Amino acid sequence: MTAYQPINTHTSGHRFDKERRWAAALSLGFESRNEGAAAPITRLVRRHHVGPLRVQRPFYPEGKTGCCHVYLLHPPGGLVSGDELRIEATVAEGGHALLTTPAAAKLYKADSHGVAWGQHTHLKVAKNATLEYLPQETIAFDGSRGEQTTTIELETGAKTLGWEVLALGRPASDLPFATGELEQRFRLSLDGKPLWLERQLLDPKHRRFTGHWGQGGATVQATLWAVGLDEAAAIEALREQLPEHNRWAVTRRRGVLLLRYLGTERNEAWALCEQAWHILRPMLTGLQAHTPRIWLT
Repeated sequence: MTAYQPINTHTSGHRFDKERRWAAALSLGFESRNEGAAAPITRLVRRHHVGPLRVQRPFYPEGKTGCCHVYLLHPPGGLVSGDELRIEATVAEGGHALLTTPAAAKLYKADSHGVAWGQHTHLKVAKNATLEYLPQETIAFDGSRGEQTTTIELETGAKTLGWEVLALGRPASDLPFATGELEQRFRLSLDGKPLWLERQLLDPKHRRFTGHWGQGGATVQATLWAVGLDEAAAIEALREQLPEHNRWAVTRRRGVLLLRYLGTERNEAWALCEQAWHILRPMLTGLQAHTPRIWLT
């Protein structure tokens, strides 16, 4: 059931000064239920939204008792100054959900007041549950200003795999990311104890952005994470099966597998993450990767 909540026009209304803010939020809950089938079924049991952020209905392309696929819909298709998106998803014990998006997200140039946007994702996975978070890529336009945070809370026995692909500027249109400022934060914890904390500032005017010791002028980056598999075997499989080049690397730390890409080709970064998912998913869940239909449209 979808719950409709009133929007406070003071905190989320039609303002055009430096205090402008337009909020949207989505909260999802998944549970594993015994409904007389051969195996439990993961159901979307909670779906609350405020503003233009929602889901339509869950899909079961892997079978009725398989993974529950859900598409996160944001009809505007991008973030402008003052936008504030909050996404929360919880998978209860025994559940298995996959979240993705129908298209690339766009981060538009800040307004004349330099008002920033915000996008905050909070994922919670209970013991013996699995969550795959596979959004399509994000494209930051020149002059964009904002903060993007991803928080993942796991219980012992939980499994997760996800990624974030970010393209800076639109080089094909000769519109590089020359101004603006982005901040990315990642936090992944197990039973309340942090396993992976990361903060990254992307400022094209800072020497780190072009220095070989930093961004090196790269315009596309990606991070893939996985928790709950045999890390050594997974790293070996990735090194054997992914294309050999110096634009990606894989490592592990405190039970978290991390695959990184740093280059200039958005399609290459996406293809690398998707191929890695096809390799890792059977090792994580015992199931072959099943490409979401929305990626093919």
